[in-house]
Amino acid sequence: MRMAIYCAIAIPAFLLGGAYISQYGFDLYPCEMCWWQRYPHFAALAFGLAAFFTPKYAKFLTLLSAISIAISGFIGGFHAGVEYGWWDGITGCAVTANPDLDILESIMNAPLVRCDVAPWDLFGISLAGYNFIFSIVAAILIIKTIVKR
Repeated sequence: MRMAIYCAIAIPAFLLGGAYISQYGFDLYPCEMCWWQRYPHFAALAFGLAAFFTPKYAKFLTLLSAISIAISGFIGGFHAGVEYGWWDGITGCAVTANPDLDILESIMNAPLVRCDVAPWDLFGISLAGYNFIFSIVAAILIIKTIVKR
């Protein structure tokens, strides 16, 4: 059970860390669907930490973490499909505003980020695709570990 809890903490922390390094270290600004993928990982991290500190409810909280990780993975899979042109996605785009500038100047200088264009890929797989792969595999492994006990 400990390994499942550690994974329920480490996986979302690792994936969120990668997302923020991509954003702030390599200027790969997130689109709206990228943000949608982050929210379940925040929840998964919170559930994993709660499982670590409350052994009485650890199994349930770890299961909630695994479900949250899987939700992020499914959103990533949908987003990857939009990027690859397999289906239509949302039409809105997201911008990252600079709070140090005037509001209008910040909006005008903010980068426009499209949800249907992958800003980066490795071996033909986008960041959303990697989130899908890692999240679904991690969720399955965590759930298998919980059920096995």
